Amino acid sequence: MEFRYLPMTDTDKQEMLAAIGVESTEELFSDISDEVRFKQELQLKKPANESALMKELTDMAGKNANLKAYSSFLGAGVYDHHIPSVVDHVISRSEFYTAYTPYQPEISQGELQAIFEFQTMICELTGMEVANSSMYDGGTALAEGVTLSAGQTRRKKIIVSKTVHPESRAVIHSYARGQNLEIVEIEYDKGLTNLEQLNNELDENTASVVMQYPNFFGQVEPLNDVNEMIRKQKKTMFIVSSNPLALGYLTPPGDFGADIVVGDTQVFGIPSQFGGPHCGYFATTDKLKRKVPGRLVGQTTDEDGERGFVLTLQAREQHIRRDKATSNICSNQALNALASSVAMSSIGKRGLRKMAVLNMQKARYAKQQLEAAGILVVFTGPFFNELVVRLPESVANINEKLLDSGIIGGYDLGMTYPELKDHMLLAVTENRTKEEIDTFVKELGDIHG
Repeated sequence: MEFRYLPMTDTDKQEMLAAIGVESTEELFSDISDEVRFKQELQLKKPANESALMKELTDMAGKNANLKAYSSFLGAGVYDHHIPSVVDHVISRSEFYTAYTPYQPEISQGELQAIFEFQTMICELTGMEVANSSMYDGGTALAEGVTLSAGQTRRKKIIVSKTVHPESRAVIHSYARGQNLEIVEIEYDKGLTNLEQLNNELDENTASVVMQYPNFFGQVEPLNDVNEMIRKQKKTMFIVSSNPLALGYLTPPGDFGADIVVGDTQVFGIPSQFGGPHCGYFATTDKLKRKVPGRLVGQTTDEDGERGFVLTLQAREQHIRRDKATSNICSNQALNALASSVAMSSIGKRGLRKMAVLNMQKARYAKQQLEAAGILVVFTGPFFNELVVRLPESVANINEKLLDSGIIGGYDLGMTYPELKDHMLLAVTENRTKEEIDTFVKELGDIHG
């Protein structure tokens, strides 16, 4: 058999055409004007059998720089972390892998319980009271938080720090156009949000202030100081985008008075895989639970008194009460949320803290070695597992040289922060060994000259 799936035969084709009352494919498309019809042959290779095709695709895939053969210092929102082997085993089970929407609780208890546990763990990490069943990714979760704050406060001004991920800020701007929101971006000073400028921008029209913790440069923002400023303005909400792994060590945003905490759980059980798909989380206070976008799973008991799980508060969703909808989002990343749940459960509470500490320790070792090699580490405040270095030539050129040595270099900050041309954002996770860090510093030092 040359095909993994049974192809359509000429007989199948004729039977289908006959069923709809036409004699040929040409007749089927006859309503399309000749002016727009493509009359040439497509420039495609001739079809190959499965063995030949698999070999060709495998050869092409082998040209990619993968994380098994290369050591990666690239972060900027997508990270190379340890993924327990049990994750793939669980999410590959057909009852999870093929599941879609658990609207029928009587046949979806496993899926619903997995989502409920995800919500619970997110609440514990963030210090918040309610979490939804996941969102598409961290960027859309953050933008949903912004629109929620505008709807809740009936205000149009959103203050966003420039230390928030550039792609997340772009998503916020996209959402804001539809809602006619005013986005005010706050500059940074020494890698942290300029609090003086932030304080000057706060007024009675401010719906929310958006921060990232740790921020895009890896620095730990002073959330308590920001919260004290915000509380001087009645109704203004505090939104924090946070790396949930960092919360295994850092004080959770909920303890600093955050109203909404969002982020991306890619750090738990989800591979880099070319930047997606990911899994966003959305957590908030109990008083805002009816405004939360997406789905929530609740715990209940059945008629026999047995513990069970159901989708709840669905009246917020567009497919039930569209005139009352708080968001266009009616779905979630259930499979990736499950992957994160399994990873967090496998790693455990103590293991998660240990994992966070390892990231911090290894990043600090890298910082010491970089400075010893004469490479300038730009920002000097408290940080998690990312740091910024200044280099003598373009980051793109240096990354090409590093790739030749089997190393995936850091993010070119000049692409999104023109003032940081020739600056590289480095990520050091628990997966990087001492030998890999030493080799990276040596290679970078040799290039640095």
